[in-house]
Amino acid sequence: DNTPPHLPIAPSPHLPIAPSPHLPTSLQGTPASPGIAIAPCFRYRKTPITWEQTTSREQPPHYHVEDTTEEWQRLQTALHTAQQEIQTLLSHSSIQIGDAEAAIFDAHLLFLADPTLLEAAQQRIFTQHLNAEAVWQGVINEVASNYRRLDDPYLQERIADVVDVGQRVLRVLSGTPMTIVDVPQPAILVAADLTPSDTASLDPTRILGICITAGSATSHTAILARSLGIPAIVGLPPEILQLADGTQLAIDGETGRVWVEPEPETLVALRTQRDAQQANRQQTRTIAHQPGMTRDRHQISVFANVSSINDTQQAVNFGAEGVGLLRTEFLYLNRTTAPTEEEQLEVYQAIAQILDHRPLIIRTLDVGGDKSISYLGVGLESNPFLGWRGIRFCLDRPHVLKTQLRAILRASFRHEIKIMFPMITTVAEIQAAKAILAEVQGELHQAGVPFDEAMQIGIMVEVPSAVTIADHLAREVDFFSIGTNDLSQYVMAADRTNPKVAKLADALHPAVLRMIQQTVEAGHAAGIWVGLCGEIAADPLAAPILLGLGLDEVSLSPQAIPAFKGAIAQLTMPQAQAIVTTALQQDSAAKVREILNDDLHLI
Repeated sequence: DNTPPHLPIAPSPHLPIAPSPHLPTSLQGTPASPGIAIAPCFRYRKTPITWEQTTSREQPPHYHVEDTTEEWQRLQTALHTAQQEIQTLLSHSSIQIGDAEAAIFDAHLLFLADPTLLEAAQQRIFTQHLNAEAVWQGVINEVASNYRRLDDPYLQERIADVVDVGQRVLRVLSGTPMTIVDVPQPAILVAADLTPSDTASLDPTRILGICITAGSATSHTAILARSLGIPAIVGLPPEILQLADGTQLAIDGETGRVWVEPEPETLVALRTQRDAQQANRQQTRTIAHQPGMTRDRHQISVFANVSSINDTQQAVNFGAEGVGLLRTEFLYLNRTTAPTEEEQLEVYQAIAQILDHRPLIIRTLDVGGDKSISYLGVGLESNPFLGWRGIRFCLDRPHVLKTQLRAILRASFRHEIKIMFPMITTVAEIQAAKAILAEVQGELHQAGVPFDEAMQIGIMVEVPSAVTIADHLAREVDFFSIGTNDLSQYVMAADRTNPKVAKLADALHPAVLRMIQQTVEAGHAAGIWVGLCGEIAADPLAAPILLGLGLDEVSLSPQAIPAFKGAIAQLTMPQAQAIVTTALQQDSAAKVREILNDDLHLI
């Protein structure tokens, strides 16, 4: 399991701050994440990085180093450790909050691998004989200063990400351990600021609300709070930091208002409002454990995207009817050698056991692109999304693929497991992958090892070439699963990890919708079923589109399942098909969204 520890908050070593006698009974901030929370406040003070070699113990030390090669290696080791931590957080966040929001940490990984930044750090160590901490702090300060000078508010907000990544590396260099959150009871977190890493690691069952004096409603911290379903208010007056731990607070993330020691009548009104919201969510959860079905009884399978055993249990709790995408990369992360056949078998069997006869689609290793694993020889490339990734890597390293296929086949005995190959661009690739699979099946037969002889084989459709030859590919497989996250960026020629162009990679753009339609039609004409595993399915607004396009299955982040099933339950197939017909005639994603908003108000 790759679930990271919760938010690194330590109880303050200082005495509680006495509340100011002049503290107002209510405070106004900027609404950042909707919802009502009533709980005692818990003041967050980040554990400071402490330095042994400096008298201030707060600023990184500056000193002369003789062995510059060793010092450069020390920085590289710290960068690698930070990279592994972020990769774990990314994998956890993909499930907890969805791929689109987790892409924040893709950007963190790219920052750590930025050649300009690394070259500047290396040059300073070798020419100035400066220690790694001083060099790294200097480089981070310069990047943050460059962002501050920009007019673009979006890019200015990325300063928080730069500082977050910078502090993570400094913490590793200093040897300051990550501390575990210790909230004595469910609480509202009060802080000067929260980093994106802090926020993504929060436990929504313990942290019921967030109040910070910094930030904006469009910051990554705000986006992550919304994804976690935690009410949040940003930009609050600094007086809130004077509150003593345990002070009763009530917050409304819709209006940005905070009540300090609220009056009984205020509490009654807010609790009534909160209870109505919770009842609405409970009704949605009830629908989630029923089949995904429209008002006119048309069914669509609703599966989950998962990355661990824990995620699978969470998916079942949220009403998943199966797993449409098991990302197996988590097995390969945070280690120095590839997982053995037995290690993989154990995990696949444990996941299949939790699913209890529900389908499990296992995607073979999908490295490269934004996922580099150094011990496999998958390094950094100048254009990684067009590089050595997915099935291309596995066909070049057949021993890695064969080990994984053996484990999957062995786990398939008495379970409903399917295999899915990623990043297929040509017929030759799927034929080569199937030949390796047949070879492994033959070896297992010979050894008398049982497996599911009728196991289905599918491919991810995520590049335009696969869409345009979908009729040929359909003859080779039992199912398609459309990966809209990658398909969108390839169709629109827009890297989804680049903030300057990421908005173009929108799965609701008619160009992408037509690709989905073409794939569904080709699959159905060949008699195979077609699913979709992409972040677009996590947006309830898109439900009529996916339904109307004729998809047989959708796979999404577990916590998004209730809202998707709730949206489906409001629709009929003719309504969904009519919406799709209109959407496909539009010329932008914005116009498609307008139609969806208008039509859903009428339904």
